[in-house]
Amino acid sequence: MLKGKNIPKAEGKLGILLPGMGAVTTTFIAGVESVRKGLHTPVGSLTQLGTIRLGKRTEDKSPKINDFVSLAGLNGIVFGGWVTLCR
Repeated sequence: MLKGKNIPKAEGKLGILLPGMGAVTTTFIAGVESVRKGLHTPVGSLTQLGTIRLGKRTEDKSPKINDFVSLAGLNGIVFGGWVTLCR
């Protein structure tokens, strides 16, 4: 295991490119927007609510993933996408 590695802090915006703007994509964007506005909690979001175990189970060290590793926050996400029309 590598020790002493510094992970740089996440800076700037994280672009998420979504091919096709259908029901799943628009629901995903709407969910992120509702969490940003404080209307809902990010249920099912590994990066926002998930934890990581450090050491042995008996040590009881389980910080949230986003506290352990610098990740883009929900306010740092921008979306892009396109629609393909078939005729």
